[in-house]
Amino acid sequence: MARNNQKQNDGLGGSIAEFIKTIFWAGLIAVGIHTFLFEPFYIPSGSMVPTLKVGDYIIVNKFAYGYSRYSFPFGPDLFSGRWPARMPPRGAVVVFRPPGAMNEDYIKRVIGLPGDTVQMRQGQLYINGKEVPRTDVGLYSDDSDGYGPPVLARDYLETLPGGRKHYILKRTNAPYTVEGIDPNNTPVYTVPPGDLFMMGDNRDDSEDSRFLDGPVGYVPIQNVIGPATYIFFSIDLKHPFWEFWYWPFEIRWDRMLKHIS
Repeated sequence: MARNNQKQNDGLGGSIAEFIKTIFWAGLIAVGIHTFLFEPFYIPSGSMVPTLKVGDYIIVNKFAYGYSRYSFPFGPDLFSGRWPARMPPRGAVVVFRPPGAMNEDYIKRVIGLPGDTVQMRQGQLYINGKEVPRTDVGLYSDDSDGYGPPVLARDYLETLPGGRKHYILKRTNAPYTVEGIDPNNTPVYTVPPGDLFMMGDNRDDSEDSRFLDGPVGYVPIQNVIGPATYIFFSIDLKHPFWEFWYWPFEIRWDRMLKHIS
């Protein structure tokens, strides 16, 4: 009888050891994927509407442009630049650490590459002195984010140099002032070597590289974490989170697994 009990105890101990080992390796693999391959991010603001909405959860590809110190948790000062070095293409939607707020993650679209000139004239984007074409596709209205009044703007399909197309919002092309800058009528910005010029798709509600004294300004390429690739989940939380019975009606099913362009 004692021998049978011993076998049972040995079997139980072996099962517990195997369970702990499985949990350990699963956790290690998850940390590895999160650190070196893909990382989820939450969209907290409307600066990238209509491409991204408040409540979108996205996947960022951390190896697409090579690694920098900011690819890793806490941004350890292990090396400078990117390895292997790859330039984010114009038009990519990327997550990055803004020079003026290094403990935060921002998401914007790459508009200017090193050496480019960028300017806004009467609400129209110019790159390297040429007007960036855009097509008016109608009125955009959306109150699904539940933050303040509904977004009401003109929706444009913009075509960047190189042919990449994406949608932007414009509420007005008239002059206005934010933090001493008229975002619709700016000076000519010349993007320094090693830097990028970022803008939000919600052009009149985005703190981006047009505000050189703000947190974004010119963004060093090494500050880029990676491109946003897919929306893997999206929810419009108009009710308190504990009212779970509303969740099925607040999930944006049409945005699930949507490719970000």
